[in-house]
Amino acid sequence: MHETADFPDFRQFKSFVALGDSFTEGMSDALPDGTYRGWADLLAHRLGEGRDDFQYANLAVRGKLMRQIADDQVPVAAAMGADLVTLVGGLNDVLRPRCDLPAVCALLERSVARLAPNCRQLVLMRSPGRNGPVLERYRPRMEQLFTVIDEIAERHGALVVDLYAAPSLADPRLWADDRLHLTADGHRRVAEAVWQRIGGEPTFAWQEAPPATAPGRWYARRAADLRFARRHLLPWIGRRLTGRSSGDGRLAKRPDLTPLAWEKGP
Repeated sequence: MHETADFPDFRQFKSFVALGDSFTEGMSDALPDGTYRGWADLLAHRLGEGRDDFQYANLAVRGKLMRQIADDQVPVAAAMGADLVTLVGGLNDVLRPRCDLPAVCALLERSVARLAPNCRQLVLMRSPGRNGPVLERYRPRMEQLFTVIDEIAERHGALVVDLYAAPSLADPRLWADDRLHLTADGHRRVAEAVWQRIGGEPTFAWQEAPPATAPGRWYARRAADLRFARRHLLPWIGRRLTGRSSGDGRLAKRPDLTPLAWEKGP
């Protein structure tokens, strides 16, 4: 068993709460009924496997900014007093043209200070980034955020899962057509990354990129670019210009800390 020194034994965890935005909600790991699964669901079922006392809540909602996570999700999660809590936020702020990064970092600090004393183990993440022009444009801002996350984790005894440095999660093949969310395989790798970081026995090398494949033909790549612009980029720009969010009016898919025992795993 791979142990994480100086941190609680994950095998004693009886509850898990996940906070964040679309990344933690599970987009775009779609199930047949149109709902999303995602890494947090996968991790919860793994932690609760063979147990009837394990509870799980997922408070994440797509499109949420760090202030919304701090104001709406953090107090609820802190009151739940779960053994394991994951907090991933701030990337939606960073990807906006105008971002008050010091304010985002202050909200992260406030959130961690509220959550850390009310759980046995808090986990933060350096979010993954898809290789391409968008990442290059925002890379300096992202890396500033991740440096602060490392510092906050050190101060509050949280673990950090470094998804940003993994070659696998930078590979465009692990990203959905919208180029903002991971595929099912991407979410599977994130679940494994968190599992290993909290002390779980590794089951595969999640950091390794998929085997190399020949690039698609030029016209196929251009057609994909046009579909992306029409289906995803233009609506995203429209929401930014009108101040709307994909999460407006949407509730968390699992707002209460409830047992997993009766459910069939993913």
